[in-house]
Amino acid sequence: MELKIRNAFLPHNDRDAAVAFWCDQLGFELRNDVGYNGMHWLTVGPPGQPDVNLVLFPPGADPGVTGDERRVIAEMMAKGTYAMLTLATEDLDGLFEKLQASDAEVMQEPTVQPWGTRDCAFRDPSGNTIRFDEVR
Repeated sequence: MELKIRNAFLPHNDRDAAVAFWCDQLGFELRNDVGYNGMHWLTVGPPGQPDVNLVLFPPGADPGVTGDERRVIAEMMAKGTYAMLTLATEDLDGLFEKLQASDAEVMQEPTVQPWGTRDCAFRDPSGNTIRFDEVR
């Protein structure tokens, strides 16, 4: 049996900022944009990988989430402790320079980690930690 990752989910709190970061800065395709009651569920993905999707969702939209939970989620997103994703690139330095020149928040410059990976980290406009591993 072969298993593949089809969808991964990250919260977002600003549709336009999310599209600017994921599509304009990182070059992902906007595959779907579903709006409801002023909220947007966005599906983006890397070109050439049509079966891999990142769903950016409004975290407080679930009716089972209480008001207190929504506040905690918003606080955690603002601190960057709610969600994280790791992506890979062959050109870590080029990607770092491109994102650093944008208004993306740098968390860590390209660094060789003790476990051997060379990576860097940014926060997306919603506060999610996005790490980029260098693939050699």
